[in-house]
Amino acid sequence: MRAESHAQPFFHRCRVYYEDTDAGGIVYYVNYLKFMERARTERLRSLGFAQSQLVGEDLLFVVHSSEARYHAPARLDDELLVTAEVIGLKRASLRFKQQVRRAKDDLLLCEGQFVVACVRTESLKPRPIPEALRAAFVGAGLPPAGE
Repeated sequence: MRAESHAQPFFHRCRVYYEDTDAGGIVYYVNYLKFMERARTERLRSLGFAQSQLVGEDLLFVVHSSEARYHAPARLDDELLVTAEVIGLKRASLRFKQQVRRAKDDLLLCEGQFVVACVRTESLKPRPIPEALRAAFVGAGLPPAGE
């Protein structure tokens, strides 16, 4: 049985800029992936782990797989709330569940899941997630593996 998490959900605020949109002022679909990437990066930072620091420790996170579902368009100047919730933690990977919502009305615009692999910077071969980072995710509300 999986333990319930009572952690506060993490979200990253961002704004839709002209460069994010197509000729009609609607966010180009691939830019939702960029918004979600930024939220994952900020999630790590909120736990005390800057990606620039991790590179120095022979560690990169790379997207192994992604899945996105689009529900409604974001438009120029919309403020977005982008979540980044870790729902799975393995030896060398994390599974994130993410949503992009419009801030003014909480409308779900896009949602997805991403598997992010932990690899060595030079060889790009899998490596274990450092124990300190693993502990930070568990401390932030992710149940330990096996629960």
